[in-house]
Amino acid sequence: MGKESGWGSAVAVGTVPVELGAMGFTSVGITASSIAAKMTSTAAIANGGGVAAGSLVATLQSVEAAGLSVTSKVILGSAGTALGAWLGSPPPS
Repeated sequence: MGKESGWGSAVAVGTVPVELGAMGFTSVGITASSIAAKMTSTAAIANGGGVAAGSLVATLQSVEAAGLSVTSKVILGSAGTALGAWLGSPPPS
């Protein structure tokens, strides 16, 4: 693997908090009128009034509030490595 794979890993892990914050998931809660607020509303309606524990919305909020676990960093780092290797590979002939 070339050095491109390392950049992909760092970018994948490093940008998650920024991306979640831009969507409206913050460490103190969900920002009003954001994508996260719309996701929360949809999830609550679909679940009969509350957001289910373990759902995508609950997981994203937990990640932003508590930070990424080691397992999450490994998974995102692996995905970033694969993406970096793919982007750094020569095009097919």
